[in-house]
Amino acid sequence: MAKKSKGNRVQVILECTEHKESGMPGMSRYITTKNRKNTPDRLELKKYNPILKRITVHKEIK
Repeated sequence: MAKKSKGNRVQVILECTEHKESGMPGMSRYITTKNRKNTPDRLELKKYNPILKRITVHKEIK
């Protein structure tokens, strides 16, 4: 049988920072994975926000 390991990859949720400040209804969120060993701090990526129709900064939540 295969051995079950805990692994270093975890799922994280990225949420748009500019959308929260704008006060528009709805939200832009993405789900991705990160390597806990290589990036222990919070993830911050530029992603497309379909509501604002432009590329914005998305930060990891939780």
